[in-house]
Amino acid sequence: MTTVQKDQQDQPDPPEGSDEERLAQLGYTQVLARRMSAFSNFAVSFTIISVLSGCLTLYMFGMNTGGPAVIMWGWVGVGLMTLVVGLAMAEVCSAYPTSAGLYYWARALAPERSAAAWAWFTGWFNVLGQVAVTAGIDFGAASFLNAYLTLQFDWPATPGHTMLLFAGILVLHGVLNTFGVRIVALLNDISVWWHVIGVVVIVGALAIVPDSHQSASFVFTEFVNNTGWNSSLYVVLIGLLMAQYTFTGYDASAHMTEETHDASVAGPRGIVRSIWTSWVAGFVLLLGFTFSIHSYSGALDSDTGVPPAQILIDGLGAAGGKALLLVVIVAQLFCGMASVTANSRMIYAFSRDGALPYSRVWHRINERTRTPTNAVWLAAFGALLLGLPYLINPTAYAAVTSIAVIGLYIAYVIPTFLRLRKGDAFERGPWHLGRWSRPIGIFALGWVALITVLFMLPQVSPVTAKSFNYAPVAVLVVLGFAATWWLVSARHWFLKPVTDGAAAGAGKEVGPGADTRTG
Repeated sequence: MTTVQKDQQDQPDPPEGSDEERLAQLGYTQVLARRMSAFSNFAVSFTIISVLSGCLTLYMFGMNTGGPAVIMWGWVGVGLMTLVVGLAMAEVCSAYPTSAGLYYWARALAPERSAAAWAWFTGWFNVLGQVAVTAGIDFGAASFLNAYLTLQFDWPATPGHTMLLFAGILVLHGVLNTFGVRIVALLNDISVWWHVIGVVVIVGALAIVPDSHQSASFVFTEFVNNTGWNSSLYVVLIGLLMAQYTFTGYDASAHMTEETHDASVAGPRGIVRSIWTSWVAGFVLLLGFTFSIHSYSGALDSDTGVPPAQILIDGLGAAGGKALLLVVIVAQLFCGMASVTANSRMIYAFSRDGALPYSRVWHRINERTRTPTNAVWLAAFGALLLGLPYLINPTAYAAVTSIAVIGLYIAYVIPTFLRLRKGDAFERGPWHLGRWSRPIGIFALGWVALITVLFMLPQVSPVTAKSFNYAPVAVLVVLGFAATWWLVSARHWFLKPVTDGAAAGAGKEVGPGADTRTG
């Protein structure tokens, strides 16, 4: 008998019907501190979606790639389809409330002989998307902070300065997440109100203070194409990236379920609630900024490099504009902090099953805080690496956001696909879609297939070394690495019961796929 097995036998059985009992039924022992309420669970996903981050950091992309018409109507359409994807995910989350999230769902829903393979590739796509979304969020925050420093201290918005701020923000978020889940949960709760009140204050100021505004015709019908492509349809389709990137990260509610009370209900509700509240808040925010554009070319050519900052300055004056720009920056910092939290929980869970190089390091729990501190710093470092190409490629930020969307949404929809294949054999949790499960799942699959193709396409013409969309390269590199490791080694041990000797030979601790897992 291994030491791990003995330790498990020494532990008392969890209370019947408890979160801990359900987790034990899924094959895991409660290790993380379960301190989060349903509101805190929702707050993590709402904070990561962060309309004050996603909508505004890609606002320049939207202005160039379709203009106001695509910004506004794209938000409406993409928000609806994201809700469809989220509903399908939430139903599966209710059945399997574990921080392993998507890749565990894939394993549980796939045919037995191929379950480990489905889980393996779902997990790797999820890791790629999580790291990319963390990079996108914190890089956007760095860009806005650099814009503020340009306005306040004339500190130029150069790629080097932005990368320096990017690294500093990642370190800040690593430190915050090192202190434990209590402070992060508190800040996430504050973040919800900061976002809601911030949107109201910013939109209210932009509606009341400026002497003039754009017309409704401009806001809802003006089409702008600065991409170099001739096809308006092509520009409209790739212009959906602004909205779709914003609607990422809501799988955080699933990854936080092992730290949430009443997880099988709170987790799925957190996913769905975060999407629809962000959908409404984002529409209001985009209305406020688009109606308030003083000079289209002036906003695009601003010395700050951030059109929303210039819109605030033009509409509210220097003092008011900079004050509300700080509101946006703080919201983005909240968003990045929550993204590192969710990212680290995914890394922790995946490495708990031995799926990352040096897994025993990344799933180690800090005994004082009961949080995966090493996974936190891996998440931050991975995001920094993904952002480095910006130093030589000015379009790299759009590529990072494309990688985030592609990686996350493929991981989001694989369990939905497998759930559809399982049919009536799927054992529902307490939160489910009833007879709507199948049609919603089919629409979700179709939408993700479409955007996966769209966001790998070139975004600017002509395509050069400095405008190349490197999203397909990043996706193929990660997929190639995962496939090679799977064929050479992982297919023999991932999510399968192993002996001490086999585990040692694979370079892992005893546990993946067996009842001996403790995290």
